[in-house]
Amino acid sequence: MNQGFERIPYSWHEQIINLLAERVVIVDRDGMILYINKGYCDFIGTTVDQALGRDVQDVIANSRMHIVAKTGEKELAALQPINGSEMIANRFPLFENGEVVGALGTVMFRSPEEWRMYKSKIQHLVEELKYYQTKVQRDMKSKYSFHDLIGNSSTFLAAKKLAERISDSQSSVLLIGESGTGKELFAQAIHDNSVRCSSPFVAINCASIPEHLLESELYGYEDGAFTGAKKGGKMGQFELANEGTLFLDEIGDMPLPMQSKLLRVLQEKEVQRIGGHKSIPVDVRVIAATHRDLEKMVEDGEFRQDLFYRLNVIKIDIPPLRKRKEDIPLISISLLKKLEKRFFRKGIELSDEVMEKLMEHKWPGNIRELENVLERCINVIDGNTIQLDHLPLYLHEQQRERKMQTQSISNDNDAVSPTSIPLPLSVKPLKETVALAEKQAIQHALALTKGNKLEAAKLLEIGKTSFYEKCKLYEIK
Repeated sequence: MNQGFERIPYSWHEQIINLLAERVVIVDRDGMILYINKGYCDFIGTTVDQALGRDVQDVIANSRMHIVAKTGEKELAALQPINGSEMIANRFPLFENGEVVGALGTVMFRSPEEWRMYKSKIQHLVEELKYYQTKVQRDMKSKYSFHDLIGNSSTFLAAKKLAERISDSQSSVLLIGESGTGKELFAQAIHDNSVRCSSPFVAINCASIPEHLLESELYGYEDGAFTGAKKGGKMGQFELANEGTLFLDEIGDMPLPMQSKLLRVLQEKEVQRIGGHKSIPVDVRVIAATHRDLEKMVEDGEFRQDLFYRLNVIKIDIPPLRKRKEDIPLISISLLKKLEKRFFRKGIELSDEVMEKLMEHKWPGNIRELENVLERCINVIDGNTIQLDHLPLYLHEQQRERKMQTQSISNDNDAVSPTSIPLPLSVKPLKETVALAEKQAIQHALALTKGNKLEAAKLLEIGKTSFYEKCKLYEIK
């Protein structure tokens, strides 16, 4: 007997059996009933007293318990005609010292109708599970290929060619580029063009996840690892990306303590869940990306040097839009086609004046800013051609400012007498002028990032804390 079972009071045994299975019968080697519970007796229309000690064939119609007790061969989910219907039963041989001594039988379903009812419930759950499995698999596939990377400028083509060349490598890749240049598109294209393309592509933004949650997100946790842990534990992103690609966006914002743990995973190729003691092997190619100067961060002690070398095996610099302005027409057309599908429109074009304006702009938000501008235009146009007045106001203001600056320089170069110099109509104090400029810059950045304060702070190249303080100061919601 299993150690500890003898401590269970005998009076509990019947209750335990009834809880474990509703209908149970036990016979000896000769097929005589040694035990049958009340649920089974009620089912076949007899009583426990009437059934005990009798041949199972006399009590249960079409029984095969005596056969299992002889052969020692189990019979699972077997149909058995009884009471004008067919029940589904399991029959197991019982052994002692290697010899068959009897058999245990249980009724799973009392009738095909009961089985169909359970099957219907299970089928619904199975279909729901398949739906979510398909959704997860679809979300974990790369959505972009190298055909989606638009541009003919020499700097962009050089980056794209290098990315294509190293796609099938297993080495780590470091993508360097400003916010909005398309670093994740490059990562997905590399994955799509690699031997890992049929395996998961998992992306995680290291800057958007709070530090205390980042470890559990990357490596997962075991059941009960901490307060609020999901029952059964949770797989981390490394496990989800096994045999595929893990894209670590904004790696420069990863806290130093997490950097050392990441380095160990990359070196040992195994992870350990929070609260776990077992090492789980993982086969993952890592593509990291950042807009920050990691080399300077290494010098300043803000980024681990050994991790930098581990990630910087293949470095790809993605140029900002202002350094490949000749690509703006191609990119604009591609973005318009994408937006047309979203807004159920067709044949949207850009006027020559608008294209000229787009070519003049500096694009601090890069392709993401360009897409936002075009989306804004589609929302306000009546026909199919985007005109100057459909562009955001700040693009017009920038042109006006440049004209004023040009005019001012021209006036400065003209030889005029001191008495002919006109006095300015009004001059605000420098402090107010600077504050107004700061407020407008913050509002502009928030507009480009659709209200994402973290991204806006990065565009402005200021710290998160400083950004929030200025928003409070200027009452920017």
